[in-house]
Amino acid sequence: MYDWSCLGNQGHTMKESSAKNPNVLVIITDQQRADHAGFMGNKILNTPNLDRLASRSVVFQNAWVSNPVCMPNRCSILTGRMPTAHGVIFNDRSLEWNANTFVRQFKQANYSTTLIGKSHLQHGMSRNSMVPFRGSGAFQNLFPPGWDEIENYENYLDEDTLKTEDFYGFGEIELAIDHGARVSGHHLLWALEKGAKKDELLVDYDASAPGHKRSKNWWQVYQPPYSEEYHSTSFVTERTIDHIRSKSNKENPWLIWSSFPDPHHPMTPPGKWFERHKPEDMSLPDSRSDTLSDAPEHLRLFQGIHPRDQRDWVSPCGYGDDDLLREAIASTYGMIEMVDNGIGKILEYLKETGELDNTIIVFTSDHGDMMGDHGLFLKGFMHYRGTLQVPLMINAPGIAPDQNQALASSIDICPTLLELCGIPFYEGIQGKSLQPILAGKQETIRNGILIEDDIATVTAKLTPIPAKTRTLITSDYRYTRNSKAEEQLFKIIDDPEEMTDLKSMAPKAKSIVIEQMMDMLIDADDAARGAPTAATNAV
Repeated sequence: MYDWSCLGNQGHTMKESSAKNPNVLVIITDQQRADHAGFMGNKILNTPNLDRLASRSVVFQNAWVSNPVCMPNRCSILTGRMPTAHGVIFNDRSLEWNANTFVRQFKQANYSTTLIGKSHLQHGMSRNSMVPFRGSGAFQNLFPPGWDEIENYENYLDEDTLKTEDFYGFGEIELAIDHGARVSGHHLLWALEKGAKKDELLVDYDASAPGHKRSKNWWQVYQPPYSEEYHSTSFVTERTIDHIRSKSNKENPWLIWSSFPDPHHPMTPPGKWFERHKPEDMSLPDSRSDTLSDAPEHLRLFQGIHPRDQRDWVSPCGYGDDDLLREAIASTYGMIEMVDNGIGKILEYLKETGELDNTIIVFTSDHGDMMGDHGLFLKGFMHYRGTLQVPLMINAPGIAPDQNQALASSIDICPTLLELCGIPFYEGIQGKSLQPILAGKQETIRNGILIEDDIATVTAKLTPIPAKTRTLITSDYRYTRNSKAEEQLFKIIDDPEEMTDLKSMAPKAKSIVIEQMMDMLIDADDAARGAPTAATNAV
């Protein structure tokens, strides 16, 4: 654990802390449940650095995604817009090249802007999720050739890498494109320069990948063959610190998006992190025995798929059995604890450079993981708390620490950062700034959160997955309805495990939440796409 006791310098406002505008550090993990952190109540995980940061931040204990899939929600965080507004409804398409983002606003305000680690704003790493469309698309592609291939791993196999000076507002990018023990992108070149072996890094996603101590229950749980110094967490940590070093004490402030690919599966913590926890010590969710007898049909089908039989290594499935689940949880905890260690190093370096007191720090994840809840595993199209709720904390100079139950959405991060730094909004932002809560002026800014989850129509015709799913989260309820007219209603304030479906038992409550969902669906109907904009907002 690192000592950064001065974090937050609560006696000063942002303007008093430094002559320049505050720096911004967004730390984001991948597939980390809200309860997979010590500061969110986990008694087994050791996350001392995140816990220390939380003690000096505003922690939103009731934060939820806009979509429980990687690309849609990452694009929503960046744009402040719902997936149906920015257009990335699934991992099979890229964010439009000209989409406005809060990063572009910061760049126009003379911030240096850097992305380190996982981006997944383009479908380069998830091209296997695409089902070919029939005929021409709904829009003609007017963007420059190769615009949606920047995250293709083939572009980063030698030193002559693809160059771009404006990646959705990021002036610099250093990508870690893949997950688990597969290494590609700038991460690959970095590891090779340090002496790693290419045949141990750029490997296939299957049981043939080199490794140690592989689980006999599921090939995706194993120790990588390389040392921890080459892992994605080490790459993101080291390169984040290097960029802070290069930008410290310069006239212009900086914004760094520090994006850890872990703890997304495959579950491959390297070195000592692989054995941080013993599988037999892991507690398992009671809800894993849920028969889902009254749940949407596709959830029951998922539950019957063993992880070893899932499609393309990444699709939703059942948890297999208790032995596998214990191994998966133990390995996931090792990945998270390695990330926590890296975050501690970053924060310690911020303190050493004197930048800590003038840096806004956001910590969150793009979505969660079922991790055995209701007999389900991984993420996507499973609208339970495990995939929908995420950790979220914000530390900013002049903001007093707090823990609250105010509803917060992923799309709220964009307008919050813009308002905290006094940077103009742009047309179409659908999120709500959390600044009034941070400043202690309001207890809440929302009475509900809308969550979308879509797949392409052609894909829906070939799978049991509903083409469209919508969920409403209120302080009391979670209501879900899909395009097959299947519903769920849980009073999550009293039933946090979501075991008692009230859809046929509480007609009055159901009527109220349906009316509220209708209002939120109307609000989410975007009117900004294609609207005239001022020349100064061109990107």
